[in-house]
Amino acid sequence: MEFQRIALNLGWNLLISDFDPMQSALAEARQAAEAGEVPIGAVIVCQDVIIARGQNRVLRDNDPTAHAEIVALRAAAAALNNYRLNGCTLYVTLEPCAMCAGAMIHARLDRLVLAAPDPKAGACGSVLSVINHPRLNHKMWVEQGGGAEESAELLRGFFRERR
Repeated sequence: MEFQRIALNLGWNLLISDFDPMQSALAEARQAAEAGEVPIGAVIVCQDVIIARGQNRVLRDNDPTAHAEIVALRAAAAALNNYRLNGCTLYVTLEPCAMCAGAMIHARLDRLVLAAPDPKAGACGSVLSVINHPRLNHKMWVEQGGGAEESAELLRGFFRERR
């Protein structure tokens, strides 16, 4: 994987694999579904440790900004006592929307790993390209990791039940 080769050349420690954090993000998505929310989950890893978790809380909190990524970003900022999340990776079960992508840029995340693309509202290349837009100053690694099928099935099942 290209990211791992570059990271090793930079001397970064990649002891944690992408599998475990993505499984944690999927667990958050399942919990969101059980609570009646759109099943999207996120976790943030810093120095090989999950420092924050998030799941959609829009309905529970009556907050249009309470997407899983935003909930996780807020928790990570509190955990690090810093709104800048340099050195952190966000794992999320669905490609972020424009709002979440913008927040990730402002947080200065190093890396984003997403499970499933979002062909309706994805802002990491599917519909928009907010992350790594050439006119913005912050760049982050964006990768599609594992868990795409499970994430997509969680979403299909959720919306199937709603119809």
